[in-house]
Amino acid sequence: MITFQQKILNLVKCFRRQWRLFSNSERTTVCGADCMLMALQLSMAEVNKQHHGDFTVSLSDVLETWNYLLHDKLGLSYENMKEPEDYADVKKAYHTFLAKSNMLDLVDICQKCYSLGLLPEDESIAPVQLLEFISGITNVQENSGSVLPTPSTQVDRQGQENVKASILAKKSVCSYLSLLVNSKDDLALAHILNVPDRGLGREAFTNLKHASQKKEMSIFLMATSFIRTIELGGRDCASPLYDPLRALVKGLSSFVTFIDKLQEIVGEILNPRIAGGRILSTVKMHLIKGRSNGDPFCQAVEEVVRDLDLKIKNIIDSQQEILTASTTGVSPTRKSCCIVNTLTLKQLQGLSVVWHVFFLHVTGDNLSYMRHYFPPIGNITAVLVLKRICGLRTLTNLGMLEVHCNFTVYRNPSNKKAPQSK
Repeated sequence: MITFQQKILNLVKCFRRQWRLFSNSERTTVCGADCMLMALQLSMAEVNKQHHGDFTVSLSDVLETWNYLLHDKLGLSYENMKEPEDYADVKKAYHTFLAKSNMLDLVDICQKCYSLGLLPEDESIAPVQLLEFISGITNVQENSGSVLPTPSTQVDRQGQENVKASILAKKSVCSYLSLLVNSKDDLALAHILNVPDRGLGREAFTNLKHASQKKEMSIFLMATSFIRTIELGGRDCASPLYDPLRALVKGLSSFVTFIDKLQEIVGEILNPRIAGGRILSTVKMHLIKGRSNGDPFCQAVEEVVRDLDLKIKNIIDSQQEILTASTTGVSPTRKSCCIVNTLTLKQLQGLSVVWHVFFLHVTGDNLSYMRHYFPPIGNITAVLVLKRICGLRTLTNLGMLEVHCNFTVYRNPSNKKAPQSK
């Protein structure tokens, strides 16, 4: 009998194969419970500002609306629940936020897959099961047989600090990688805009967000546009739109410059192993700069980066072994066709693939988040991505379901034309 976790993983595989049926964007972020909740919180704060003038929302209101939204989206009964204030506006703002950020939530993915008949009936997920999964109830029930600490057991303060540091480190590193792949990911930007401290606190984020809304662009692109305008000293530099951002020039310049640095690594280093290691190393040094070696956050970042770097190495090594074994005795031309069976050799000329791998954090059955990127080059298909480049089947066989791949296709910077094949 197929397990519930396997059903969720099959759901994700289905989405990766048929992603064009779900989104028009080649860059899509599928968010689990944490991202959904944060998107809802930001949407509620935005609606509250429109109606009452304050970009704030109480935790109790967020949780109440969260519970109501899940029941509503899943088609479950909510007769005994009181509809939250301004719920229609909040729901609209929530879906608008996801669309602008190139995001889809897990509920939408699940419903779309089954409505289109993309998965067999024996892999169906009941709405109440998905509700329990997103809420974390499934994981709690499955672990109920484990030995729990007695109420008298107290976690020391140092242990609590280490746990907080570990969570922040994972979120920070993965958010930098996510923003590198999807520049419209406003949630990732919200996590790292002021990590490390750049003097870009809540007020700075709010001003930047409002400016981006007026320009109808993502927050990161708004920040980049502002810094480029300041650097070039163009006529738009005097625009009143930029007035609230002028005090943020130093912090925003630091942030944009660092992302530029990561993008340069992606574009210049063709070896995926070296590129992945260099990106992780650069992010690590950026996060721990100015901190002491004994700092819990520094230690947590070191551990996260070390774990990710090892996973990159393992994936690349396993891919190379599989390609070597499957193409032994095959001519180079045929080998290329085997690897990229949906591309012609002409389409491949002048292209180089740089792909980045990072940890898909799964705690039991409770999905934290997942992201993927598909390049808009020629007729590369999701099947190619799944089977040939991401190697998800291989990872499944290796028991490495927590690993997730992002990759980007870049044109070779060389001006020389590749010789025509005869």
